Amino acid sequence: MTRPPAEPGPARTERAGDADIASVGSLVADPARCRILLALDDGRALPASRLAAEAGVSAATASSHLRKLTDAGLLTVEAHGRNRYYRLAGPAVGQLIEVLQQLAPATPIRSLRQGARASALRRARTCYDHLAGRLGVELMAAMIDRGHLTGGDGTFDPGLAHHDRRTGYGHDVDYTLTPAGTGFLAEFGVRLPPRRPVIRYCVDWSEQRHHLAGALGRGLLDKLTDLGWTRRSTAGRAVQLTDAGRRGLSDTFGVRLDS
Repeated sequence: MTRPPAEPGPARTERAGDADIASVGSLVADPARCRILLALDDGRALPASRLAAEAGVSAATASSHLRKLTDAGLLTVEAHGRNRYYRLAGPAVGQLIEVLQQLAPATPIRSLRQGARASALRRARTCYDHLAGRLGVELMAAMIDRGHLTGGDGTFDPGLAHHDRRTGYGHDVDYTLTPAGTGFLAEFGVRLPPRRPVIRYCVDWSEQRHHLAGALGRGLLDKLTDLGWTRRSTAGRAVQLTDAGRRGLSDTFGVRLDS
């Protein structure tokens, strides 16, 4: 099984010219390829058949789209027996999708189903491999309020930002884990994946506040999933909060979300 690289795309050399933005732009100009990328933006690996259904195209057409996205370095493919599973080629592709979502106009909501889906995404969703939406920013705010994180207050002020934008990884604030935070994570049983920064943050596109990324963001999502407090949707990036999760988040973090 292949592991996705940290960053997609070919290596740049000192003799290379400007970045070929148009080559990436042509890939995301196709609606079906965009639906494939959005389906994979929660960090999971999905089979070609599932991605064809998500994109609303035939298996042959999906295969052509997947080959183009893989050749361009936006996706990686893993072989499991006779099946091939695709995933985003690292967090930089997830960040690209988040930026495009911020810049792109919203699709008109013409049904109750579409409205419910949009509301669910803003309430709780995945941003590559960590939590975003109201749940993501409230979790980070709770850890700051309880003295588990220090360095910032979780807010985004575009008038004061130097490098941060309205979506994507942030760089202006240097958050650190306090001794109390280290103790809390050990007691709560959060396991941090190795070989990556412990704390990163993103500016949440829907909430315009900070949510946790990095190893801590991934570790918290894994723990909440293991506890059965959150459940990933079978389709899309929305995260469902269970009844046990509502009680647990309230008791553990003081976080309360509307239904």
